Amino acid sequence: MKVSPLSKYLLRGIALLYLLILLVVPVGVIFWRSFEHGLGQFWDWITTPAAISALQLSLIIVVIVVPLNVVFGVATALALARGKFPGKGVLQAVVDLPFAVSPVVVGVALIALWGYGGWFGGVENIGFRIIFGFPGLVLATLFVTLPFVVREVEPVLREIGTEQEQAAATLGANGRQTFWRITLPAIKWGLTYGIVLTVARALGEYGAVTMVSSNYPGISQTLTLLVSSRYTDDYNEFGAYAAATLLMFVAVLVLVAMTYVEHRSKQRLADASSSYVDSDEADEIDEAPTLESLPVAKHGKHSIVKEGV
Repeated sequence: MKVSPLSKYLLRGIALLYLLILLVVPVGVIFWRSFEHGLGQFWDWITTPAAISALQLSLIIVVIVVPLNVVFGVATALALARGKFPGKGVLQAVVDLPFAVSPVVVGVALIALWGYGGWFGGVENIGFRIIFGFPGLVLATLFVTLPFVVREVEPVLREIGTEQEQAAATLGANGRQTFWRITLPAIKWGLTYGIVLTVARALGEYGAVTMVSSNYPGISQTLTLLVSSRYTDDYNEFGAYAAATLLMFVAVLVLVAMTYVEHRSKQRLADASSSYVDSDEADEIDEAPTLESLPVAKHGKHSIVKEGV
């Protein structure tokens, strides 16, 4: 379909206006309100004990959630991409469940399972508190970040196929060696992108953690909960803006890392394709007969190429 230049500019203008209204203006207002009283006041707001502990707690959750998602996410992706078993479709649906279920519903479900009177609520009787404690935050974050590693690694596994793994097996490599030397290097960029998405989602999660958190500073208050608490409970509007800006700074770092990983992934793919084409051309050149490679018959001082070759 041919689009006129006027229509192109109109579509671009509508898209830019949409992004301006929904993204640029709100973020710009938050930045402006955060630094309205100067950089010193902003620094004071983000270095309070509550803000520091909230940031530390958010980062600790990320440090715990990411390795667990990597281990179980890669295992699940391998099962979905390589395995054939009953209930595979159900497993596919379960992996996508966090995309469809509201995080608030996730929090309510965790309370029903691990809270007082829940199916596993008896663990509190032995002094192990799940709901309204740190373990509840980890469980909630694990649930909402479950699909990212799986959905980034599974397509890569399908794309690379099993030829290299089968070749390694025929050469005597066991399963562990095949995974570390063949499979993992092939999926590392997809895995890295899934990790970056997991970090971004874990840092910004609010709905699920607000249901399972006591919201006590230094105990179970994450950075997102600090923003909400300052704004709604403490009526500290500028403090909430400062905490939100701090959270955005961390999110921007994650976005930069995501862009870098995506760029490196495309670059490695392009380099691999280029080297593959170059190697094919080199093989064709090597296979072409040359004068030096032809058999010769020596007659006296002269070498004559054999006829018929």
